[in-house]
Amino acid sequence: MERRDEAFDDTVLRASGALFLFGIALIHFLDFFSKLAETPYVAALYGLLMAVTVGAGLALVLSGARAAWYVGGLAAALTIVAYVMSRTTGLPNSTGDIGNWHEPLGQAALFVEGAVVVLSTTALAIDLRARARMPRSVDSQIGESRPRRSVTA
Repeated sequence: MERRDEAFDDTVLRASGALFLFGIALIHFLDFFSKLAETPYVAALYGLLMAVTVGAGLALVLSGARAAWYVGGLAAALTIVAYVMSRTTGLPNSTGDIGNWHEPLGQAALFVEGAVVVLSTTALAIDLRARARMPRSVDSQIGESRPRRSVTA
């Protein structure tokens, strides 16, 4: 029964992570064209962010790869840092958003980005704990495509 609960938890965690990653991409897509007109380099960063978050979200759905959690969590955390910088000191050639903390898209972005950071941290902590419980022989075989041959055989 415990194994079934772990599988359910993993599925829910991965689906939630993917949904929030897609949310990050959607929110930045909605603001993309205005940034393209105002500050093209910010629009280019938005495009990169959209590609990374969609890719990480798809990787979570299709494989649940640990790397997807790392990439998604890092992208979300860096985006939060960029948002705070844009609202406090401003970005190069982009000071119009200084003090603009009440923009609805910005608040929605902070919500989904924060959720991705929390979910990725949780997923990676669970994975680390599970790996710590594995016997060394099993842990060393993770990722191998063929079973090892016995030395005595």
